[in-house]
Amino acid sequence: MSVSEQQLTGRLYGVGLGPGDPSLMTVRAVEVIAGADVIAYHSARHGRSIARSIAAEHLRADHIEEALIYPVTTESTDHPGGYRGALDEFYETAAARLAVHLDAGRTVAVISEGDPLFYGSYQHMHKRLAHRYPTEVIPGVTSISAAAARLGKPLAEADEVLTILPGTLPEEELTARLTSTDTAVVMKLGRTFPTVRRAMERAGRLPEAHYVERATMSGERTERLADIDAETVPYFSVTVVPSRIADLPPAGTATATTPATATATATADEPSGTADVAPSPHPGEVVVVGTGPAGPLWLTPESRGALAAAEDLVGYTTYLDRVPLRPGQRRHASDNKVESERAELALDLARRGRRVAVVSGGDPGIFAMATAVLEVASQDPYRAIPVRVLPGVTAANAAAARAGAPLGHDYAVISLSDRLKPWEVIAERLHAAAGADLVLALYNPGSRSRTWQVGKTRELLLEHRAPDTPVILARDIGGPEESVRTVRLADLDPTQVDMRTLLIVGSSRTQAVRRDDGTEAVWTPRRYPEG
Repeated sequence: MSVSEQQLTGRLYGVGLGPGDPSLMTVRAVEVIAGADVIAYHSARHGRSIARSIAAEHLRADHIEEALIYPVTTESTDHPGGYRGALDEFYETAAARLAVHLDAGRTVAVISEGDPLFYGSYQHMHKRLAHRYPTEVIPGVTSISAAAARLGKPLAEADEVLTILPGTLPEEELTARLTSTDTAVVMKLGRTFPTVRRAMERAGRLPEAHYVERATMSGERTERLADIDAETVPYFSVTVVPSRIADLPPAGTATATTPATATATATADEPSGTADVAPSPHPGEVVVVGTGPAGPLWLTPESRGALAAAEDLVGYTTYLDRVPLRPGQRRHASDNKVESERAELALDLARRGRRVAVVSGGDPGIFAMATAVLEVASQDPYRAIPVRVLPGVTAANAAAARAGAPLGHDYAVISLSDRLKPWEVIAERLHAAAGADLVLALYNPGSRSRTWQVGKTRELLLEHRAPDTPVILARDIGGPEESVRTVRLADLDPTQVDMRTLLIVGSSRTQAVRRDDGTEAVWTPRRYPEG
């Protein structure tokens, strides 16, 4: 590009105007508008532009105005590319119009409400022009910040995670994300409001949710989301699920409803474990949560949300340590051999109106805490307490995924622990499952006090399986010491197995195949030969 061409090239500005009140425009935004030759703004086909109305007092008579009018907004179109095709064509045409001014050496300011690069119309011009012309983006106050300010409620504090969602997402997706996050803002309401409200209710967040309409603008409205009539909701509105931490009293203070020890760690065998728990204004419940085989990557959105919403966490110390610390939550940790005591503690807390999460590894219904909780909950005086069980990724599923697909056909899950059932029962079940040619997922295969079961199991299975049957030794799946090995059944060494190991023993059809990249894939065909 020659010097003369550089001098003729105009400059592009993306100017954020803030949420609506002209006094919330930044000084830099006003400066850029004052110095621009061309002011461009988007609008619907009615021609009215919110962005222009915000900046109106700074527009001059000699400004060249470019109204970029959308061919469609929410209505259908006969464009061959559909709605998206119509918009893409519009953006290309609009960018070409602005390029004419830039090529002529004019300064072009594309103004947009809020921030230009946050769900802003300007971003479509930026993608098409910023690589071709000198460009500066002027940030603006977002509608999210304005909504929080009008509510007087923090969006996020400490380690809380704020999630920003468009209301145009499918209801299931909205529900999952609202369930799993700490705080949230949902944009683009209007016609999506009924879906957003249902998602809030399904996620259990409706009581926390607030509605803000036209923040800082004429006609501003703030109410509880549950009280809003869907027929009255415009596009320029948001719903906010604010910080939970912000509603807690300052650290070290005690109130009639929140004890001074609210953030302390308790143990399940404390005689006064629930004595200092104040009554709660809402009904209590117990949710048994499966955390999967390891850390947060294995949590479902529903489980993550239940852990965040709980006032008390009850569980084996190792599993509680997987759950992030949250201000205001009480943690009741205990040894792994007191399942009934943990269940009773959780139900006692719920009787006092507390929301309690019983934390369990893997899936709580598989050799875990759900059985213990439901057993106690079936007795007086706990029958009326709501109990929910949330599934988790099982150790068997996690181990199988690491190895390939060994559980691709019928399989049986058996615990080798004889702490709660005699070995004779275990042996009988092993014989039956092996005789039926089922793949076996063997939990609790050994420990420091149980060293002989694996050897005995190997002997028993060799009565039914070939010596070269693949056996997967999966240890600490998802953890820092994860290891997955495949050995022949005849070579299974009991000294290589401990309580953190899960065994998967193949059927007569299971294959162990060495792949070109050096890895070994173990899989069981879904088809079984007839006869």
